[in-house]
Amino acid sequence: MDKRIYLLTTLTFIVGLVELIIGGILPFIAADLNISLGQAGLLISAFSLSFAIAGPVLLSLTAKMERKKLIMIVLVLFLFSNGIAVVSNSLLVLLISRILSASGAALLVSLCLTIASQISLEAYRSRAIGTVLMGVSASLVLGVPLGLFLGNEWGWRAPFVFIVAVTFILMVLIQFTLNPIKPKPYVPLSTQLRALRKPTILLVHSVSILFFIGHLTLYAFLTPFLQSTLHVSGNALSFLYLLFGIAAICGSWFGGYASDRFGNRQTMVVALAFFAFVLFIVPLVSTNGLLLIPLLMLWNFLSWTITPAIQGHLVASAPKTSDIQQSINNSATHVGMAIGSVVGGLTIDVYTVDFNAPVGGFFAVIGLIVAIIAVKIK
Repeated sequence: MDKRIYLLTTLTFIVGLVELIIGGILPFIAADLNISLGQAGLLISAFSLSFAIAGPVLLSLTAKMERKKLIMIVLVLFLFSNGIAVVSNSLLVLLISRILSASGAALLVSLCLTIASQISLEAYRSRAIGTVLMGVSASLVLGVPLGLFLGNEWGWRAPFVFIVAVTFILMVLIQFTLNPIKPKPYVPLSTQLRALRKPTILLVHSVSILFFIGHLTLYAFLTPFLQSTLHVSGNALSFLYLLFGIAAICGSWFGGYASDRFGNRQTMVVALAFFAFVLFIVPLVSTNGLLLIPLLMLWNFLSWTITPAIQGHLVASAPKTSDIQQSINNSATHVGMAIGSVVGGLTIDVYTVDFNAPVGGFFAVIGLIVAIIAVKIK
């Protein structure tokens, strides 16, 4: 693969930090701001909805801009928005910070994925996409456990200080290591959106929404779930997130490999079927750590196996409009994340966190049915 893929992976890593680090510190934020966990979950919903709206719009508006310059502008936005989070003292200010961060994240992820598919040979395209997505899953290994550690030691603002520092370092590295990258030939947004008329494209985007609703229903509230079922906290909780993150990195790589080896459609359907099955099994072993921890590792592995297959399928199905399709799919995933965090918040507030996994499994099953329909349409 092109070595530039690995630099793109570092960029998605910082995006993953910004997006995912919030999940582990929700209880700290809720306690400090005197709000419920469900209300704190709005920070995830706000990020996801902003990401979903901003992605295709910003990608279209910046279509003619040189890519290295654009990436640097986005990272400046990251620095500013997370600086706001450091000094915020209310839910409203923190929401504004998350909205700004999400707007930059949407454009940056779209850029990384489209550049990866553009500079890779067709035989390695899904692997390149999977490698770039490994940056996000790697942030689970370092971001969430580190966020929990920093949050336990110095409060929930400390992880955002860390993000500001990492963003600055990345800006320096990119300035001196990344060559200018020309944008692809401009295609009007209206022309690109016509690809959505293909039923298989529209259905695959729907799969992303449903799958991520199912995923975030549990994942957004995984910390209170683990505290409730296994009674873990502090460094033990950080270690569990480390294990889950390692599983996620392996899933990203395997998703790309399996898609290139066995096909995008087969990988998407099989991984989604096992993903839904695992969510229904989780409540049955929730009090047995020896069974629950490996099962949650498998769940995280599968959750990152599916996305490379979906992205690869979209590129193969609509090669001329792959940029906007990948961006729309990123938006679809974040619509699912936003809805999933709301569904999870309602579930935990109205019932208990023990119900989050099977509720998520219900949406995953619907996603599986849609995926089966999608792959049968030529």
